[in-house]
Amino acid sequence: MMNCITPDWPAPDHVKTLFTTRCGGVSDNTCGAYASLNLGMHVNDNPDHVSANRKLLRQYLPSEPQWFTQVHGSDHVWVEQAGGLLQADAALSRSPGVVCAVMVADCLPVYLCDDAGTAVGIVHAGWRGLSAGIVEKSVAAMHIEPGRIMAWLGPAIGPAHFEIGDEVRTIFIDHDPHAARAFRSVGDTVIQPQQKWYADIFQLARFRLINAGVSRIYGGGVCTYSDPVRFFSYRRDGKTGRMAALIWLEKTCKR
Repeated sequence: MMNCITPDWPAPDHVKTLFTTRCGGVSDNTCGAYASLNLGMHVNDNPDHVSANRKLLRQYLPSEPQWFTQVHGSDHVWVEQAGGLLQADAALSRSPGVVCAVMVADCLPVYLCDDAGTAVGIVHAGWRGLSAGIVEKSVAAMHIEPGRIMAWLGPAIGPAHFEIGDEVRTIFIDHDPHAARAFRSVGDTVIQPQQKWYADIFQLARFRLINAGVSRIYGGGVCTYSDPVRFFSYRRDGKTGRMAALIWLEKTCKR
């Protein structure tokens, strides 16, 4: 049976969400890199297995998700207005029954909705997307007062494992000095040239959301890297599958 996580946040009842784990699918190989609920077609898994996994997922959804090419950028797409092949890292919708989806394996999925449940979104937020402003741009694109928007931070690589270089830290601190609190030095506490740092991607996302005017932020802290039973992790394994973060408005909602 497919295993999923449901966000714990005070979203309206007709806002529906899922986060898939790696458990309950059909993918497998000799080393288990894709076992078992891999949803990514681009990671060299058997495409028949991926199709079967997506068919399993479809049973939980009102429509087929719009899968698109993610490039660690800052572009969003209104799914109901898009056609053909898409390249973006955030999906938004105002239409009941339209499923917004991103795939992750360490990057942070940021779920968005407003108090009334008139719009929903899902953001694929790795460090590149975060530093390029994808969270702020997605919030602005919803055209809703940010104080009426809430966010849930899904599973991602935790701060004990997300090692980055000094150049990445500098990008965030140049944008917001408060971001320095999201980094911890690796090894020697004396800062050295080419210093390595552990980054707290959950904290970085919170800073970006707060700067965008979103103060109600839930979730965060569930680490994909440290839980190989439940989660794929690119940083941990290199060759690995992908999980899906999904959000939609229920078709039968009355608003």
